[in-house]
Amino acid sequence: MARPIAKDHDQKRSDILMVAAQVFAHNGITKASMNDVAKQCGISKANIYHYYSSKDELIFGILDNYLSELRDRICYLKLDNLSTEEQLRSVVTACLLAYDGMDNEHKIQNEGLPLLSNTQQALLKDYQREMVAVVRSILLQGFSNTLSNNKTLLRSTTMSVFAMMNWFYMWHPKATRKERKAYANTIVSMTFHGIGGCSKS
Repeated sequence: MARPIAKDHDQKRSDILMVAAQVFAHNGITKASMNDVAKQCGISKANIYHYYSSKDELIFGILDNYLSELRDRICYLKLDNLSTEEQLRSVVTACLLAYDGMDNEHKIQNEGLPLLSNTQQALLKDYQREMVAVVRSILLQGFSNTLSNNKTLLRSTTMSVFAMMNWFYMWHPKATRKERKAYANTIVSMTFHGIGGCSKS
């Protein structure tokens, strides 16, 4: 007879993912083992396999949860009736606030993604592409005369916005909400008005 699914099955899966993210970020994915995760969870190695069949499944679960939730926060923002500058400010602010408390998940993206199957990688990259598309669309609206016929510049400026956000994450992981919002204003002001406009942000 198959083992019945406990009422708190989904919660335990979520708790295991959180602990696994900590273990992978601290030890490195290739060095960390399922046994390491089980120990940190306070359960047996055999028990952890009841929830996740492999380390790859854990990695995918962590990144799928993280990127899909981030995608939802960015792609479902209410941007109607906002200027393009305010649209970008809403997106950048939401992204920087979403990074708060997600250091482990963010850290293991680069190492974890190549270890997954092509199908899993494609799904996760689609989340990323959807977020990039939102920023690209805003910039194209705001600077149509400059960017509409220059795909290279459109791509460069779009990815530069993400680069600035990732710089802040790397160097200010303990930033407060106020500091994250302030830097979002800096990114937007620099994008729309240049360095000279940042003093007004």
